[in-house]
Amino acid sequence: MNSLSELTGITLNRYTLNIPSCPHELDVEDFNGLEQLSALYHYTIRFTTFHTDLNPESLLNKPATLTMGVGGLLNPLTGKIVHGVITSFQRIMGTRDQVKYEIIIEPFLALLNKQFRTHRFFVNKSVPDIIELVLKEHGLKSWEYAFTLKQNYPKREQINQYQESDFAFIERLLSEVGIFYFFTLQPDTQTEVVHFADKQSAYQFGKSLPLSNPSGMNDSGVDSIWGLNVRHGVVQASVIAKDYNHRKAHKLLQSTNADITGGERAGITYGEAYHYKPRHLEVGEKTQPAAETANFFALLDHERFLCAQTLITAISTDSNLQPAQVLTVTDRLIPSSLPDLLSLPMVLIRTGFSASRKDALKVTIAAVPYSETLCWRPQLKPRPIVSGTMAARVTSAKNNDIYAWQDALGMYRVKFDADCDNKPQGQESMPLRLAKPYGGDLYGLHFPLIQGTEVAIAFHDGDPDRPYIAHVLHDSRHTDHVTETNNTRNIIRTPAFNKLRMEDKRGEEHIKLSTVYGGKTQLNLGHIVDKERKLRGEGAELRSDDWVSIRGGKGLLLTADVQPNAGKKMLEMDSAIEQLEQALTLARNLQVAVKTAKASLADMDSQKSLNEALKYMKMPGLLAHAPAGVGIVSLSAVRLASGGESVAVMSGKNTDISAVKSFTVAAGDAVSLFARNAGMQLFAGNGKVDIRAQGDALNTSAKKDVTISSSEGKITINANQELVLLCGGSYIKFSGGNIELGCSGNIFLKATNVIKTGPSTMETLPITFPSGYEDEAQ
Repeated sequence: MNSLSELTGITLNRYTLNIPSCPHELDVEDFNGLEQLSALYHYTIRFTTFHTDLNPESLLNKPATLTMGVGGLLNPLTGKIVHGVITSFQRIMGTRDQVKYEIIIEPFLALLNKQFRTHRFFVNKSVPDIIELVLKEHGLKSWEYAFTLKQNYPKREQINQYQESDFAFIERLLSEVGIFYFFTLQPDTQTEVVHFADKQSAYQFGKSLPLSNPSGMNDSGVDSIWGLNVRHGVVQASVIAKDYNHRKAHKLLQSTNADITGGERAGITYGEAYHYKPRHLEVGEKTQPAAETANFFALLDHERFLCAQTLITAISTDSNLQPAQVLTVTDRLIPSSLPDLLSLPMVLIRTGFSASRKDALKVTIAAVPYSETLCWRPQLKPRPIVSGTMAARVTSAKNNDIYAWQDALGMYRVKFDADCDNKPQGQESMPLRLAKPYGGDLYGLHFPLIQGTEVAIAFHDGDPDRPYIAHVLHDSRHTDHVTETNNTRNIIRTPAFNKLRMEDKRGEEHIKLSTVYGGKTQLNLGHIVDKERKLRGEGAELRSDDWVSIRGGKGLLLTADVQPNAGKKMLEMDSAIEQLEQALTLARNLQVAVKTAKASLADMDSQKSLNEALKYMKMPGLLAHAPAGVGIVSLSAVRLASGGESVAVMSGKNTDISAVKSFTVAAGDAVSLFARNAGMQLFAGNGKVDIRAQGDALNTSAKKDVTISSSEGKITINANQELVLLCGGSYIKFSGGNIELGCSGNIFLKATNVIKTGPSTMETLPITFPSGYEDEAQ
């Protein structure tokens, strides 16, 4: 017996399934569908066909359309149309006559779940920018998605996709900023369009249904709604959001105690939600904050809580219901049987569809009350947590940069090894801080990182959007400077070969601080070796081919005294002080003899003051001492001078001064030479000996004999005024052209002849002396 559909050629099934890639006739047996705000719709459809072997190639990943007919069976009207791609296909059962199959239809966006990425890095992009970029990468045209946004979302320094599919990633970003999405059908192409929105104006208004419970199997062909149920719950009364921005460490980034209702629900809310680090950089205004500020996130979170406080559920027959519609329920009864809440508009957030050949379409709905001040928000998706570190390399905008490329805060940019996207050189990441073992206000430990250096990137609290440089690593291109060949050495070395090396090899311990500038300027301590590790000295060495300056503002002690194991104080100078005191004592002892001899006295007060100043460096002086002697030698000049005080040279034995050429002594006042025991000698091997008193008298005296002799010349005694020779009271006086002889006894004249002639004189040149010494001395 033939069925009515076979006789008339018209199907009696209200529901049709069209798969362009499958040429066979398909008959829908039943289906179940679920649509939600901020979720992918999902339809499971079972159908039968006479073709016993449908292959998956003709179905999977292919577009399909489910049409729900309404009205009479013979001439049904087109109701809801669901378009999507087939993401699942299976054979349920079959006979010789027909086979039952099941497919799942989802929007094209569901395929983005198949695009999985362990890592991806976005720099200087906003959330809408990233959403649009990902959609375009998957081939969506501009008319296949739409943004209806109230907020102007800022560009973030960096957003990272980590262990997520593309869809999970964009869905997480949308939830973080409160952007919801839903689907509609494009009228011309009859394909889905995804809408992204953050405000109530994006809802679809104008939908209403009468309250009516169908009687039995008859609904009179009029769509209606019934079975309304309302559930209420206690939610948080307020929200506080807080974060920390190291660029503005002094600024408290904490929101106000956000209550979007202004206290209107005080009796049915309780508690305070506190969220730390939702990633905001500013506080924002209290009532109308900018996007992604502290107050924005606090208000957004409170909206999430309040949206979940009241849930309305119901049943309907209207196939055109869908999420994001604003529905109004009308009641013909007077007075209305509906409570006030259900008489007001509601926003559909979930719709479920089920129907079969035997059973009429049943639509279940879930909704929340519509509010002008409260917008529905998606639940916050958890962020992935990064465990461990990621490999990256320090980057620079300059090729082969030999210096660190940093910003004003000393932060770096890196290129992650896992990053496959092309980015402008030097802009591959947000500026990253470098973790250091020590730091503070303009102090700390920081060795600049240059281009190509491998670093390990860690993440604050495992947050993929909060990276920082945790460690620096060597690799085959940037080899370690401490290996098995020098594993006893502890070395800090910069790219320009500034170096601090500490050798720990037992018996060869040393420290070397050096720079290549100045022909290897170095400070070597301990067991000093050359580049071949051969011993070149022991102790300490400060060397440079340039200048070396040793400066001590409170004093400088140079000593060769032994101080075993640094067991005494740094300024221990007992031996040096002893030498100073001995020298002063020596000078004092000789001073007594000098005073007795009525020679000029030394400046003992100056030497005493010097001793006091140098003793333990009470005053900023320089003291040099060595038990075995001190030598100061030079091929050029050597100077020992005091511009304002005395210079004293003392020795326990001889003081020897030798000069290949001249030895000169000049004094502004007097020159006094005194020999206490062994006399004084003044010899000239060649040349004359001149002794002059150019400004006053010349006194020469001796306790014993005085001998004046000339072995090969003459002796001339010349006086311009008067010459007197005295001995025992007798005298010879030459004065005024006369010679006067006087004595108390006899004058003996012994001679062969005495010749007397007329008067005679011997002319001599007058003796002159330079003048002006006193003025020059002053």
